[in-house]
Amino acid sequence: MTNKSHEADVAFIKALAELLRDNDLTELQVKRDYGEDDSLNVRVSRMAPAPAAPVQVQVPAAAAPVAAAAPVAAAAAPAAAPAAADEDPASHPGAVPSPMVGTVYLQAEPGAPSFIKVGDTVAEGDTLLIVEAMKTMNHIHAPTAGTVKRILVEDGAAVEFGTPLVIVE
Repeated sequence: MTNKSHEADVAFIKALAELLRDNDLTELQVKRDYGEDDSLNVRVSRMAPAPAAPVQVQVPAAAAPVAAAAPVAAAAAPAAAPAAADEDPASHPGAVPSPMVGTVYLQAEPGAPSFIKVGDTVAEGDTLLIVEAMKTMNHIHAPTAGTVKRILVEDGAAVEFGTPLVIVE
């Protein structure tokens, strides 16, 4: 390997480390092919910061009469998504995982309407959102037709490979 390509590889690795830091990622893996028998495999990782201690907030109980509890329970039936929030979204059969490390965008450009919102019906192949990776906008398509039950990421959030993005049932 020449010194010039060595310097280019070092610069490439430094750029990956900056990408890791700037997008608050914990791991990034890239393979660069230079030729038939010449390639560079790079895996850059860092320890994730320890999660902050959970904050518990006491919420006073609602002063609603007991007789009104039945209509409230019936109205809450469609909102089963918050109750399901306790289970791991990645294990949900309708979860659409991120195919890459990048930044999520819910609309095509700033100010444009979002591709999807909770409750929308999507056809197989419809664009759900965009994951930007290394200045390339990658449209993430619906794997099946269905209804958008949950959007698990925020616009502009950094995601890693396999991160559940949306649940379509």
